[in-house]
Amino acid sequence: MNKITPTQPLLIMLYGFPGSGKTYVARQLANHINATHVQGERIRGELFSNPRYDREENNVVNQLMNYMTEEFLNAGVSVIYDANALRAAQRHSLRSTARKFKAQPLVIWMQIDSDSAYMRTQRRDRRKADDRFSLNIDRQTFDNVLRNMQNPTNAEDYVVLSGKHVFNTQLSAILKKLNDMGLLRVNEVSNGLAMPEMVNLVPNPSAGRVDLNRRRNIVIR
Repeated sequence: MNKITPTQPLLIMLYGFPGSGKTYVARQLANHINATHVQGERIRGELFSNPRYDREENNVVNQLMNYMTEEFLNAGVSVIYDANALRAAQRHSLRSTARKFKAQPLVIWMQIDSDSAYMRTQRRDRRKADDRFSLNIDRQTFDNVLRNMQNPTNAEDYVVLSGKHVFNTQLSAILKKLNDMGLLRVNEVSNGLAMPEMVNLVPNPSAGRVDLNRRRNIVIR
């Protein structure tokens, strides 16, 4: 499968409850667009055999993620920054990094109800790629994360995805957003995106006499 190459490098950030499907979407998206998946928890798991999740360890992981991100963006390679961008200040810093390397920042906001998200955190399977490096958290830790989250505002470019939808639906929403931002070529839009609300009807020549120069646009409500 040919991957989609945006017309400008992207710095994609992820935002959402633990268990909302951020890493799953990041991994799948990296299979469809030319982007590097920089996964924070994988870096942590490979650096530390028994992670402590303390400030010192977090700083090491963040510094390495930021270094890798800058190196890829400097080379013109899009990056999917797989760490929960919980705070507005964190996203502001990443947007500054994007501007420094002439990349376009975009937040993927995964939305799901909190009870479903928490249940997912309790059912993680270390044998699965998306769960291998995930943190096991209790309800108190989960609720603390939610209390510290700062939702993206209209000043940020973001796309909202349902954490319960299949990936093809999520991908279509992402590609529509990239198209709206002017970051997709026409052929990539037609190959990878089903445009909503509009369909072009082209008559079948075998059905009789038709004028192929005439098309009708029909809006589907």
